[in-house]
Amino acid sequence: MGRQRKRVVTGEAAPPPRKDEKPSAFHRKEKKKKVDIGKVFINISIGLCIFSLIWFFYALYMRSGLAKRVVTLHPSPPVLDANSSSAKVSPARFWGSYRPQVYFGMKTRSPRSIVTGMMWMRQFSDVDVNLRHTCEQGDRLQGYGWLMHDGITFGVQEIRDNDFTLTTEFVKRMGGDHGGDWTWRITAKQHSSAPQAPVISLMFYAAADTQGSLEAQVEERNRLASITGFSEELGNFKITFRKPVTGELSGAKYASYNYLQTKSPGLEKLTDIVKHSLNRRFVYSPPSGEKRHYIAVDTYKPPHHPNQQKPADTRKEGDFVVYQVTVQTPFQIEVLFESGSFHNRPNQLVGSIMTQELEKRKAEFDARFEKTFGLESKGFSQAHVKFGKAALSNMLGGMGYFYGQSVVQSVYNEYPLLYPEGALFTAVPSRSFFPRGFLWDEGFHQLLLSKWDPQVTREAIAHWIDLINIEGWIPREQILGDEARSKVPAEFVVQHNENANPPTLFLALQELIEQFSSNPEKVETQLTLPFLRRLFPRLKTWFEWYNTTQKGPRPNSYRWRGRDKDTNLFLNPKTLTSGLDDYPRASHPSAEERHVDLHCWMALSSGIMASIAQLLGEPHQDYELSHQVLSDNNLLNELHWSEQLRAFSDWGNHTQMVALQKEKVYVPPGQPRHQFPVARLVRSVLRPPKPQYVNALGYVSLFPFLLHILSPDSPKLEHILRDMRDSNKLWTPYGLRSLSKADKLYMQRNTEHDAPYWRGPIWININYLAVRALHHYSNTEGPYQEKATALYEELRTNIIDNVYRQYIETGYIWEQYSDSSGRGQGSHPFTGWSALTVLMMAEQY
Repeated sequence: MGRQRKRVVTGEAAPPPRKDEKPSAFHRKEKKKKVDIGKVFINISIGLCIFSLIWFFYALYMRSGLAKRVVTLHPSPPVLDANSSSAKVSPARFWGSYRPQVYFGMKTRSPRSIVTGMMWMRQFSDVDVNLRHTCEQGDRLQGYGWLMHDGITFGVQEIRDNDFTLTTEFVKRMGGDHGGDWTWRITAKQHSSAPQAPVISLMFYAAADTQGSLEAQVEERNRLASITGFSEELGNFKITFRKPVTGELSGAKYASYNYLQTKSPGLEKLTDIVKHSLNRRFVYSPPSGEKRHYIAVDTYKPPHHPNQQKPADTRKEGDFVVYQVTVQTPFQIEVLFESGSFHNRPNQLVGSIMTQELEKRKAEFDARFEKTFGLESKGFSQAHVKFGKAALSNMLGGMGYFYGQSVVQSVYNEYPLLYPEGALFTAVPSRSFFPRGFLWDEGFHQLLLSKWDPQVTREAIAHWIDLINIEGWIPREQILGDEARSKVPAEFVVQHNENANPPTLFLALQELIEQFSSNPEKVETQLTLPFLRRLFPRLKTWFEWYNTTQKGPRPNSYRWRGRDKDTNLFLNPKTLTSGLDDYPRASHPSAEERHVDLHCWMALSSGIMASIAQLLGEPHQDYELSHQVLSDNNLLNELHWSEQLRAFSDWGNHTQMVALQKEKVYVPPGQPRHQFPVARLVRSVLRPPKPQYVNALGYVSLFPFLLHILSPDSPKLEHILRDMRDSNKLWTPYGLRSLSKADKLYMQRNTEHDAPYWRGPIWININYLAVRALHHYSNTEGPYQEKATALYEELRTNIIDNVYRQYIETGYIWEQYSDSSGRGQGSHPFTGWSALTVLMMAEQY
């Protein structure tokens, strides 16, 4: 059988087409249609690819742009000219004690200043090497701090070590083109309780910070007679070391001399370099007395760690010269700095000439202090007045000039970035523990300093506002330069651009405005108006940044960003950005929180923005409207009044039923326990959280009163005054405690390592605001005026008496005070906002 053929049903089979025969029109159309559709798909695909690529590169460009914004400075002209701190523009303020982190030292207000300082140690002591240089609480000094300091021309400081006291004095003299001359005088006296006169080594030094040169001028084999040097901002200069004497009119004393000339890779290394250059081979042999080996600088030998792989320090090294003089107390030594451009110098600022200058400056300081604060006329004792002078002087002597780059990060940065280089002239909270700038502290500092010298306040605020970026953000903690960074734990170095800090600079601006408005013809206040005009463009951006980045979930509500995210570790996650750290907030951080203290800060700020705008003839209506809305007591009650607590409160996702408990660590049977992790204290949530008021009575509850947001006839004011005076809640004989004694978290640790901080102890900045508010309401007509007056007198007296008593007993003004005993605690000396005690004494608010 053959192969089966295909059967054609309809008619005959069509003959195959010839080669020269064209396809029919229908077939051509079908083919063309298929080609067109293919082309469309190809074109669409190409278009989508191009669009995706464009979108991808646009997104990259946008992300890159957003990533750069955090390190892009504000485009408006800086408040301060680039050379505003130079010797040419501001000669009187060029040199100063602008190194608050060391016990005694001076530098210029310039980026790479030649720095000078002093170290000391006691010879033949039980402790091997007790070198003192940077202010350290671990040194356990009986007390140290400036007794007098006018912020510009002179200062007198007392340092009480274990069995001797060092008095460090300096006087400046203007002349030439580089900030003039200055002289130090160091006087050492043994304590009456000391069994024998101690032998002390003083080490005076000069160090170049990457620029400038220093040369040791040696005479008598190993006595450094002087240092000659040169730098861009100082020109030629000479530092002369005079021989020690018993007193101003007495003859020379026996002393041993040593010196060191070497290089330093950074200012934070100076102490270590000296320590690693010490040698015991030298002999102290006074004419009458036994010969003894003593410790002195010799040759610097960098420490060698064979097993430690450390990256090489690639920084440019600077000259470092140390002059050591070893002498028995009592004695006096003078160090003289002379500028090469001071040609018509009448005489050297030493000996009796310096004494005359010092006495003149002291008398001027005393008169100016009384004229400014009037403590004697208010009946304070001489001892109280001396305390007041020391509190002010320590803040002035704690002014620092820093230069460097912050380390910052935004959500658009994978890794931290370096902020643009910048300068900061600022007071510091504590020379030992916090010797750097803190944004919310500075507003309080300037409340005191603006009374003494408005120019200091204008310059400090200008420096802070000049650090603002294009977004309107200012890093809240300024860690500028290697010296500052060496004192900060690594976890606090990086600053995040969503994090705020209370805008307390507005308090200082309010004070400057009031000074100007009350006396516009006064020389000291005339510069305020042009200052505000240059400040205003940046100030607007700063205010707007708060309004947009810190807004809350409901209209006209606000929320601090940057709360701790680890809800497993903290009893109550901290809110460092609020300044009140561990003060109880909502137990479970969320975007639904409303923070009453930030609401009040914004009400205050908007009102001051309106005042500034009006003063400058700028549009002020929007600021005025914001102020009216945020100050509306009905809105405040609606957002933050807790009927249960009968007080103002935060709102959020919260439960009070939390506790720190030891975590369970499973150890398999038969396994040794020490091979497994140590059980930590972790948070246990005993009842689930829900949206509610936090109901923690304390400083946060007082903010509508503290910042004068409450109207004088508000019934809520009565509740606040009652809670303040209740000793089971906030009242103590030493000031207002930070958290009610009745609160569940009162004096509770936040982790096993974090002691209570803002959970009971007394803080002077908030107590100052409370006294100030009581003064305001006692002078404003209303139903609670009499109650406010009585509370004002009582609270003011309690705070002043306790801070003064602790200063006399301990030698220090403290960071905080115990609510149970009034005893000073925390870091010390703390002559940041704790020095506001002076304003309470003067009744200047």
